[in-house]
Amino acid sequence: MQRKLTASTALLLTLPPLLWAGNAIVGRLVREAVPPMTLNLLRWSLALLILLPLGRALLRRGSGLLTDWRRYALLGLLGVGLYNALQYLALQSSTPINVTLVAAGMPVWMMIVGALFFGAPLRGRQMVGAILSILGVLLVLARGDWQQLLGLKLVIGDLYMVLATICWSFYSWLLTQPKDRPAIRADWAAFLLAQVIYGVMWSGALAAVEDADRLLDIGTGTGLLALMAAQRNPRAEIVAVELDPAAAAQAAANAAQSPWPDRLTVRAQSLRQYAATAPAPFDQMLCNPPFFRHSLRSPDAQRTTARHTAPDTLSFAELAGFALRFLHPAGQLTVLLPPPEMLHFEREAA
Repeated sequence: MQRKLTASTALLLTLPPLLWAGNAIVGRLVREAVPPMTLNLLRWSLALLILLPLGRALLRRGSGLLTDWRRYALLGLLGVGLYNALQYLALQSSTPINVTLVAAGMPVWMMIVGALFFGAPLRGRQMVGAILSILGVLLVLARGDWQQLLGLKLVIGDLYMVLATICWSFYSWLLTQPKDRPAIRADWAAFLLAQVIYGVMWSGALAAVEDADRLLDIGTGTGLLALMAAQRNPRAEIVAVELDPAAAAQAAANAAQSPWPDRLTVRAQSLRQYAATAPAPFDQMLCNPPFFRHSLRSPDAQRTTARHTAPDTLSFAELAGFALRFLHPAGQLTVLLPPPEMLHFEREAA
């Protein structure tokens, strides 16, 4: 059954794009006054304050906020911690028009991510819509003259916006999975609040890197956080430590191909081995340590090393001891852990 498009519905459909465009303009205008990660943290902290009274049912015992932390932490990372942070990073070098046009390619990434990772079939109408979307973006970029495309130059900000769009595509597909408790899913404010709470934690961790002169990324993986820190802080010397040889090799390759290879150092070794080199003190340390302590281990050795604490990997006590030895007295250690494991970390670090 089709409904007639009313004026109020048309207004509601028009409002979100206007707000997104306004967000891009504000991000560009304040780029010299407020660092992008800090701007993202301020933006979502305000949203958190607004949502708290509306979604207060989430704060009750047994709501699922803590037990389902993996889902909400992932949604918070993609939709809150990364998307807008990458957009504000993009606006440091790109224009609001370019950022908005790159984001207009969302239908294409939605199809690709859905087909590759969520088993969504590709339908003819979707492909036609995606092609029309891309053609519209190219038409605007060309200003009616296709020869203009030959002289088109991309800046690093445009690439950050592509990455942001991919993050949002994953976020959108994850929202379609029925993994939430019915009471939370039925309450839009509680559902959004669950994501924002964890997203603000991610945003705070990213904002912490903006003023550091020496930064250590412990367990860097492929080096995404280290690269973001290098882009944001032009004076920071960044060391990224990674135990897994394959991930460390990829991180080193990413660093070498970045605009900041002289400020990024990747060490393919354990934190224990790196500590033996007696490094100079750091202003900031970032770490998402292994956090499963007594749970079933994966048959994948690489995944087990990344997720499970063990005597031969990285314990909470060892991480805290390293920070005490090599963190500047006025420095900061940012540890990303689920709430139950954070209590264990605090006890071992005391």
